[in-house]
Amino acid sequence: MKKTYPFAINEESAIVSHYLQNEGTRFAKTYRSVATKLLDDGEDAKQDIVAEAPGQYNLFPEIFRVPFLPQDNPKFTFIDLFAGIGGFRVAMQNLGGKCVYSSEFNPQAQKTYFANFGEVPFGDITKEETKAFIPNDFDVLCAGFPCQAFSLAGKRRGFEETRGTLFFDVAEIIRRKQPKAFFLENVKGLKIHDKGRTIETILNVLRNDLNYYVPDPEIVNAMYFGVPQHRERIYIVGFRKDLGIDEFTYPEQKEVTKHFIDIREEKTVSAKYYLSTQYIQTLINHKERHAAKGNGFGYEIIPDDGIANAIVVGGMGRERNIVIDHRLTDFTPVTRIKGEVNRDGWRRMTPREWARLQGFPDQFIIPVADASAYMQFGNSVAVPAIQATAEQVIKRILKKK
Repeated sequence: MKKTYPFAINEESAIVSHYLQNEGTRFAKTYRSVATKLLDDGEDAKQDIVAEAPGQYNLFPEIFRVPFLPQDNPKFTFIDLFAGIGGFRVAMQNLGGKCVYSSEFNPQAQKTYFANFGEVPFGDITKEETKAFIPNDFDVLCAGFPCQAFSLAGKRRGFEETRGTLFFDVAEIIRRKQPKAFFLENVKGLKIHDKGRTIETILNVLRNDLNYYVPDPEIVNAMYFGVPQHRERIYIVGFRKDLGIDEFTYPEQKEVTKHFIDIREEKTVSAKYYLSTQYIQTLINHKERHAAKGNGFGYEIIPDDGIANAIVVGGMGRERNIVIDHRLTDFTPVTRIKGEVNRDGWRRMTPREWARLQGFPDQFIIPVADASAYMQFGNSVAVPAIQATAEQVIKRILKKK
């Protein structure tokens, strides 16, 4: 009799869930030996788990009862680095891809990822023991890596000078695994970070050290791809040169089709999202102080027919996206607040509205507290913009298969 495996958020759960998600494919061998040892209770090392599809035994139903199951007959495969809550994964699965490896450092984000994909991401990608589980022969590497300054003491601005940064780990994985293509996402400011030296180094490594065809990166705004959010991010794609791909066009950005009212909660939201009268006065005072200095800082109200500001973590992230919603009738506070719930309809957007601003479908599960949810969606990629760009990448590599 097999043990019921406790899917806690840890490295062992990552190994087992990756194995079960990939069983029946060539990628399972990367995880099989360690996973079967973890699953074995000492009686029989295999006992039908390896021999047949594990889903038939209903051993781990939580893995196979998730909203976003892997593709049965994928058109391509990919890995998901700095995965967050899986924005890249939703987009790539929509295009017919199968994820064969995921990595995310934050335990709360790992929890959300598991709830939606049935897979616990591996942890710290800078560790060799984490990199060791990345399989060979996948098609596309996806990564929304953080922006970091590089040491340019030698001024060669090459691979070695990125050591100690998370980009180095992405580049090292590309060097070792040689995927057909990669798709990197970062903040708009990467383009001018460190007076342009950071992006210069990145492109030099990708083009010259790693020998990939890399068209000039482009700033892509999510609001042109079906989400009502002004969110600009830099996209960098590349293709292995032996594929013979020497052209790439980013999707056209020309039309805004959605506004806040299109993603607003259908039902009256809880009073906890409505601002207190005292806090509203604090926001007004804060904005007036900055206005007196000639600054444009402070809260902003997004009208129903408006486009949200970029949702970000910390600072004025939520206060830059206040909305007016007069549907509340019960003004009894449900959390501790100073003052009383305002009667003018001022409220923050909900985590579900932030999910929609990033293009996550409504079946996407939010298993964490609001504070973590805001952080996760604020850090995520905008799914439709990623998907539109990835579609152009996949179209080209499938032609070469």
